[in-house]
Amino acid sequence: MMKIPATVKKITKIFKEHQFEIYLVGGALRDQLLKEKNLDFDFTTDARPEEVMQLFSHVIPVGVEHGTVLVLFEDQQFEITTFRTEGKYSDHRRPDSVEFVRSLEEDLKRRDFTINAFAYDLIHNKFMDLFEGKKDLKNKLIRAIGKPEERFAEDALRMMRACRFAARLEFVIEEKTLAAMEQNAHLIKEISAERIRDELIKLMKAPRPSVGIEYMRVTGLLEHIMPELLEGYLVDQNRFHQFDVYHHNLYSCDGGPADNHIVRFAALLHDVAKPHTRQLNDDKEGHSFYNHEIIGARVAKKILRRLKFSNEEIAKITHLIKHHMFYYTDEWTDGAIRRFLRNVGIENLPDLFQLRDADRFGNGKKIGIPQVFLDFRKRIEEILEIDNALKVTDLKINGHILMTALELKPSPLIGEILNYLLENVLDHPEYNEEEKLLELAKEYYEKKTQYAQEEYGDKPENLGQF
Repeated sequence: MMKIPATVKKITKIFKEHQFEIYLVGGALRDQLLKEKNLDFDFTTDARPEEVMQLFSHVIPVGVEHGTVLVLFEDQQFEITTFRTEGKYSDHRRPDSVEFVRSLEEDLKRRDFTINAFAYDLIHNKFMDLFEGKKDLKNKLIRAIGKPEERFAEDALRMMRACRFAARLEFVIEEKTLAAMEQNAHLIKEISAERIRDELIKLMKAPRPSVGIEYMRVTGLLEHIMPELLEGYLVDQNRFHQFDVYHHNLYSCDGGPADNHIVRFAALLHDVAKPHTRQLNDDKEGHSFYNHEIIGARVAKKILRRLKFSNEEIAKITHLIKHHMFYYTDEWTDGAIRRFLRNVGIENLPDLFQLRDADRFGNGKKIGIPQVFLDFRKRIEEILEIDNALKVTDLKINGHILMTALELKPSPLIGEILNYLLENVLDHPEYNEEEKLLELAKEYYEKKTQYAQEEYGDKPENLGQF
């Protein structure tokens, strides 16, 4: 007996009263069989889209040309699609034509994998499995319906979906399905960057995204999506790492939080530039990768732009990659910690520490959080409890006050003085009072004036920064 919410039953009753067939389909049925939670219930029906729209007062025709409408019912959304068959897929992305039919079996034949082609008749409490999907669930197999090469030729993104389901469910891709993916991997180039990006983000929610990414490598998909990641394959590191660069990136991704795709993408790409910065150590044992985090941030930016990530996501991910190599010791002064916080940004600390934890997980040799990181976090917490200035806008003074006190007009010199004051406050938080800051500013300006007149015969505000 399926566990069906009352709202879903009410929708079914409405269709039944109007003499239409309606079935639950999709992932919610699969997940119930796997005893996993999924409240995203979808329907398929013999009612035409226009007929469905007449049954409900609030309907959004999201894909009406393909038979799909979004019904808003009792504060929930339900996708309802008319039984259909599809014509040729000339662009390997969408059908050239759609034909509405009255047969559930014809509709289910067009779906991607057997484990996604279940249907459930709520009226007669009948579960339909036309393609041995239950058997594949039991055997933990991802198997395409019918001829896999035809399914992938219809929509090449299905190959990435196979990789994602394998990772999410920890299943194996069936032999013929896998072979068809290898033969048709090049078709992924026909898919928009936006759809590929969205599929990758979904993959990041899997327990181990590495399973899906490795399937993408062996089938040839990764070569067309993120070839930069492949450059680390079989590239050895040093004695601190168990795996090559490629697998270290993958396992680091696994070590990131499943509910934070920003950190997981940062982990996946954090060492992407190591193959470009690899140098043999002086002791001839192992390799070093100087500045790989700086170059890696640039490479990651290129990849993420190509995949149409938002500017905000790109900025966050590359910022984490750029700063992931911080090395703390107990010799750091409070001022050094404040400069670290200024450069990284307090708001980025949780993600950065999660990235370092993921990086440590991915090297395969170290377990748990080292004491030095725990000490670092404690010192940061202690510093943040004090009202410190970490950026110019935190100072108890601003440009207007400076211009009035020093009788200056707007110029780059104002910003220079403010940055000078901030550097002092980072080492001496007690200086962050207007009177003391004005005193420091006047001293600084007098020295700049004396130097400018001796060297250039002019005032510093006329020369700019020098």
